[in-house]
Amino acid sequence: MGRARRARKIAATAAYGGGGVAAAGAAIGALGYGVIKVEAALARRVIGSPFDDSPDDNGVYGSGSGTPYELVVLGDSSAAGMGADAPHETVGAIISSGVAALTGRPVRLVNRAVVGAQSSDLERQLASALEEVLRPDVVLVMVGANDVTNRIDRPTAVRHLEQAVRRARALGCEVVVGTCPDLGTIRPIQQPLRALMKRWSRDLAAAQTVAVVEAGGRTVSLGDLLGEEFTSSPHEMFSRDRFHPSAAGYAHAAAALLPSVCAALHVWGADTGDRAPEPLRGESVGPVAVAAGQAVREAGAEVAPTQVAGESRGPRGRWAVLRRRRRSPVPPATDPLPPEDPGPGAAGEGRSGGGTTVTGT
Repeated sequence: MGRARRARKIAATAAYGGGGVAAAGAAIGALGYGVIKVEAALARRVIGSPFDDSPDDNGVYGSGSGTPYELVVLGDSSAAGMGADAPHETVGAIISSGVAALTGRPVRLVNRAVVGAQSSDLERQLASALEEVLRPDVVLVMVGANDVTNRIDRPTAVRHLEQAVRRARALGCEVVVGTCPDLGTIRPIQQPLRALMKRWSRDLAAAQTVAVVEAGGRTVSLGDLLGEEFTSSPHEMFSRDRFHPSAAGYAHAAAALLPSVCAALHVWGADTGDRAPEPLRGESVGPVAVAAGQAVREAGAEVAPTQVAGESRGPRGRWAVLRRRRRSPVPPATDPLPPEDPGPGAAGEGRSGGGTTVTGT
């Protein structure tokens, strides 16, 4: 079964509330649970100890005039910024500074991501954010790695993500989802575990794309964004634990996400408009499952809902457009301005937590 078909099947199962671990169990059974446990134990030795906490990046970025854009960040430790040394080095902070620099308007960042979070935690995180921001302009989600490392049933994980996206879209918020990164590129994880993680994470990313686009959001493939850099410049791109990105790694991820966030906001910026696809760049319009299967192979590829002849759906599901946006240099992040009235919980309630595994993120 091709990845597009698997993605469509996982997303369809999620939509109808199904699940089960038969597929994952069969894949693991081929090699044996014992081998996987041994490889996980070895990975625990190679990967450094996780950090105790992530920076608190909540606040207002940029010093321009006008009503601040409101950006909510949800997800796991990649969204929380675990591994960054300072608040302005997280993905949310860098994107907030980038939007502020492009528009001349400040950006208020509300980050409710939690270290070790899975997709099932997203609705709780969103509810917490909405207590502070009634209607965010954009909700940015980065999640999936812990669903893979904890062997969470993929349709179940996708269903939780889709529900969170639909709730945000029902409020009129734009949603950008950075899909599950390719965990098969993390070198401290050895074969055969690395090969399994590669397939699981890419299949989950494709299914996430189908579900998010069906729900009205857009996705950006994080894929093997840091794969080559880990090999060539591990000390620069990855933090001390050899798993979570460093400040340079988070800037790399933010550069892939920023154009799509700007497009969602309809703000000026290089290649950020919802333009027609350019076939010479490998861009196209087609069924969402096909676009999802293509996107996971290239970090930075965006998939968004579209229409064909005035119709949003075709015989093979929702129409989607695959774009490869040109990445512009990300403006350097600035320290946030002190919030006027942070109120209770402004420090990011539960920004760190338990439940991580050897490769928890």
